[in-house]
Amino acid sequence: MKKRFLIVLLLTGALINISINETVNAQSSDSPQPLEEFFPKIGYKTVESALKDFEQHYKKELKLPLRVPPISFTHRFGRFNNLDGDMNDTFELTMISDQFPQNHFKIDVRPVQHKIPFKKYISKVLKLKNGSDAAYINNPRFGFNMLVFERDGWQYMFGVDRDVSDKVTSEVLIEIANSIDYTNESIS
Repeated sequence: MKKRFLIVLLLTGALINISINETVNAQSSDSPQPLEEFFPKIGYKTVESALKDFEQHYKKELKLPLRVPPISFTHRFGRFNNLDGDMNDTFELTMISDQFPQNHFKIDVRPVQHKIPFKKYISKVLKLKNGSDAAYINNPRFGFNMLVFERDGWQYMFGVDRDVSDKVTSEVLIEIANSIDYTNESIS
């Protein structure tokens, strides 16, 4: 009887040990996938390539800002969302940091004829240097503070993670939007 008990106890201990080792091994090799591997799997590519696809689709130039928020980023990705019809086709630029997840800045652009209405969410209306209005949206629902404006037939939506809104204020977003006003000759 004692012999059986010892054998059962030994087998149980061995199974527990194997189970613990497998769990530990699974957890130790369970690291997040690098952003440069993950983002392409969900349709992102270089900003330049996505911009080219978007411009070819609409047969129209899209200007992007020269300025970026004053926070650090480790990655920039672009994506052209070409869905059924033109209504939901957008250009998307995402800047993120794999070291500081709150450092996330996003630009979405779509034709103004398919713009998203944000009127009921507007916190304040600001002026761009070209005289047009820009709507600032500070709504916890979105997780992002946003600046929305129209120019050259496009609706631009800038979004920045709320956790960095002390560094990337509405004024900073306006400066970024104003940096779209450049000529190609001035940056050559």
